[in-house]
Amino acid sequence: MYQNLLNSMSIKKRLLAVLIDPDKTKLDSITIITEKINQSVATHIFVGGSRVEEHLTDILVSEIKKLTKLPVVLFPGDITQITSKADGILFLSLISGRNTEYLIGKHVESISKLKKTNLEVLPTGYILIESGKKTAVENVTGTQPMPRENIQRIVDTAKAGELLGMKLIYLEAGSGAKEAVPKAIIHSVKQALQIPLIVGGGIRTKQQLETAYQSGADLVVIGTAFEENESFFEELKSSFQ
Repeated sequence: MYQNLLNSMSIKKRLLAVLIDPDKTKLDSITIITEKINQSVATHIFVGGSRVEEHLTDILVSEIKKLTKLPVVLFPGDITQITSKADGILFLSLISGRNTEYLIGKHVESISKLKKTNLEVLPTGYILIESGKKTAVENVTGTQPMPRENIQRIVDTAKAGELLGMKLIYLEAGSGAKEAVPKAIIHSVKQALQIPLIVGGGIRTKQQLETAYQSGADLVVIGTAFEENESFFEELKSSFQ
């Protein structure tokens, strides 16, 4: 999976992931949701949330895998969301914060679970950007987002993540963010990196998606846009032609 990301980055292929939150998704609706994703321009399905009932992720991923050939990647808010049914996992280290539990603590706890799976582990430097509202990530991790105006600090944090061995950098505005990650931040971070850049949070329109790609995002993640408007994909097709 990671090699495919690198190949796509090298040819500037636009990648799009739909984030499915197990806590917000009813099992009886997953067939319809997955079918819509299959018919869309999406290239990946991410599954995860800040707070999810234990075992719910396992059940949801199992159902999704029956219905799609797209890569299903865990985007876990906690170790309870790890399941062997997925294809891979974003091994997220919250490098924008200083809570050791989310820098390394949770990762150590997860090893006993991960070693029993065949998940492709994707070390990911996770950077939370100020978005105009307090997000679930802030509440759960007890960390503050990085100020939008301090672009150099954000760039340095991303580069430090790369030099520490992260294979991906994820710029996140947060679920339901009022404002997406600004194009100046995406562009500046991308210029400093040699690894793929993921951008998510607050992207609800075709123009916002286009801006993220033009600024340098290799993979964009949408969630709320799809939840609120399932016809959103139809508006995006021209962006991927």
